[in-house]
Amino acid sequence: MNDRFLRACRREPVDCTPVWFMRQAGRYMADYRELRKRYSLLEIVRQPELAVAVTLQPVDVIDVDAAILFSDLLVPFTPMGLDFEFIKGEGPSIHYPIRSASDVGRLRTFDPRESLAHVLETIRILRRELHDRVPLIGFGGAPFTLAAYAIEGGPSTTYAHTKAFMYAQPEAWHKLGAMFAALIADYMRAQIDAGAQAIQIFDSWAGALSRSDYREFALPHSRAIFDQLSDSGVPLIHFGVGATAILNDLAEAGGDVIGLDWRLPLDEAWARISDRAVQGNLDPTALLGPRERMFAAADDVLRRAGGRPGHIFNLGHGILPSTSLEQVQALAKHVHAATLAG
Repeated sequence: MNDRFLRACRREPVDCTPVWFMRQAGRYMADYRELRKRYSLLEIVRQPELAVAVTLQPVDVIDVDAAILFSDLLVPFTPMGLDFEFIKGEGPSIHYPIRSASDVGRLRTFDPRESLAHVLETIRILRRELHDRVPLIGFGGAPFTLAAYAIEGGPSTTYAHTKAFMYAQPEAWHKLGAMFAALIADYMRAQIDAGAQAIQIFDSWAGALSRSDYREFALPHSRAIFDQLSDSGVPLIHFGVGATAILNDLAEAGGDVIGLDWRLPLDEAWARISDRAVQGNLDPTALLGPRERMFAAADDVLRRAGGRPGHIFNLGHGILPSTSLEQVQALAKHVHAATLAG
């Protein structure tokens, strides 16, 4: 098996820098767009044969060193009693957002091996289909991000409802955070048992918090997930968007690998968390410009990594839908060639 990715997670030497891309399966690929003409995102996730096909699309056509399960952060919401749908052009919409302690009290716990059996079956099939070509990454959402979705009812720019809830109802907030932490830890354990060879925890909205708020309201619940998975035997990746101000705190919460967005140069970020592997951190918009500029930006990331063990090349967030497949293919090949030569 191509184990560059797993070796880099463990900060072991590799023959060249491993590459994978967040949202490497998605709307920038023609095959995926064709599938979405017939099925909604949630329909794809709920049908293992479709989720397998979408997961494998980039592995088949891009020189990536890892596959990531095609699913969605919010799939645990439905069995919890948080029904939602995706609104075209807007994103997820929670039917009945959480706004009070009584709303938290109505949420259900569940066994992911039963309620999310379709996701676990997708993982089992993927492990067979991949034939150990590359490792398979599973994933879940961090408690703050999941709670913010549940409280806001969808995407937000201010997180006003979430922060008002945190400040005014801290007991209910921590009950909600603890519930998400326990459920996600169990769900990630189930993914590992099904065959996931690494896990990434996405805290997509953590950058909305100040350091003090992150430490009080988010860090304890994220840490609970990593503590509960510490004996899992697989690499654990922790990624936050816009997390420059809380990078040290995010690393303190846990993770063998810390995902970096593009807002801080990689070497400066790595210096803050020198005892971990890092993943990142090219700006996704670099793929929308001329190829020579994209290559130069990638070379700057690699130069800052300095060939040290423990760097996984990725974007600072997901591939944008307007990105051309040819750019993604060229970038993956460039990173491999540049680091093999180096």
